[in-house]
Amino acid sequence: MLKEAAAGERRVSATPETVKKFIGLGATVAVESGAGATASIADQGYADAGAAVASRAEVLADADIVLGVQGPDPDQLPGLKQGAWIVAGLNPFGERARVDRYAALGAEALAMEFMPRITRAQSMDILSSQSNLAGYKAVLDAAAEYGRAFPMMMTAAGTVSAAKVFVMGVGVAGLQAIATARRLGAQVSATDVRAATKEQILSLGAKPIFVESVKGIEGEGSGGYATEMSDEYKAAQAELVSSHIARQDIVITTALIPGRPAPRLISDAQVASMKPGSVIVDLAVEAGGNVEGAVAGEVVERHGVKIVGHKNVASRLAADSSALFARNLFNFLSAFWDKEAQRPVLDDEIGNAIRLTQGGKVVHERLLG
Repeated sequence: MLKEAAAGERRVSATPETVKKFIGLGATVAVESGAGATASIADQGYADAGAAVASRAEVLADADIVLGVQGPDPDQLPGLKQGAWIVAGLNPFGERARVDRYAALGAEALAMEFMPRITRAQSMDILSSQSNLAGYKAVLDAAAEYGRAFPMMMTAAGTVSAAKVFVMGVGVAGLQAIATARRLGAQVSATDVRAATKEQILSLGAKPIFVESVKGIEGEGSGGYATEMSDEYKAAQAELVSSHIARQDIVITTALIPGRPAPRLISDAQVASMKPGSVIVDLAVEAGGNVEGAVAGEVVERHGVKIVGHKNVASRLAADSSALFARNLFNFLSAFWDKEAQRPVLDDEIGNAIRLTQGGKVVHERLLG
């Protein structure tokens, strides 16, 4: 395992827990010195688990599999073996040139974010595990910026009204945001383009806000992801949201479409319609943003409304997000572990879904168009 080099990345791809498990499979594990510091894991913790703690060059010297949270810079992979696996979140569309360089190195790059959403791969899904924590943290970030309390409070001096929270996009992050806001005592509503999420919203005690006048639009793409909607639906959704959003104290947006810019959900005019002191958290800000005026890595104020655009939100909970990410990687590799070969051997379904490069070439069909 290498130390993460990306700016602001505090997560790690292996923990002492997963190091022990890999060693139990028969693997030899090496960790770059200092790799776990940002996730509150000391070198001694890895050493006690059985890993060799060494320099980057020493870690890479005999590595068959390189684990990462974000894809390592190809220039920082001295002596990497031909055919070695790079297993990480590789951002294939955003870092297309880097994928080409992995191919030139002779590495087999496996993009964990391309893991298919099938039952047997649920425990390997880094997008779900990290989105879950991001949804939780988004509510805490909103609470930190909001100048009022979340729950209704009955006091001798009078009543404090509950905050009104609106969640836009009810995937893993959105569902956790709903649950967290409810636990904090807020009055919560939510919307999504996928009609099937209405029951999930209700099950968490929130109010579903859905376009009812446009029929026959389910919004369900392949693998359970949301898909782009028709112009008719967009117009109806915008009208519904505009009337609802003006009455909200906090809005959390989570909408992403794989391989495409994030859809615009909130316009500047809609921001202006909100009460001064309101807060919007845009979890899609790194993909272009759901909110007009959101700035990646900043908290900005427009029309008296704070727009929170923190980058890499899961990394802001580095210890827990690292633990989940590391388990995703272990679950993936251990599921295909060949005892005789002492390494994993992928099957076609998952291998073809996540393999970007092989034999010096880019091989993934989504990158060859």
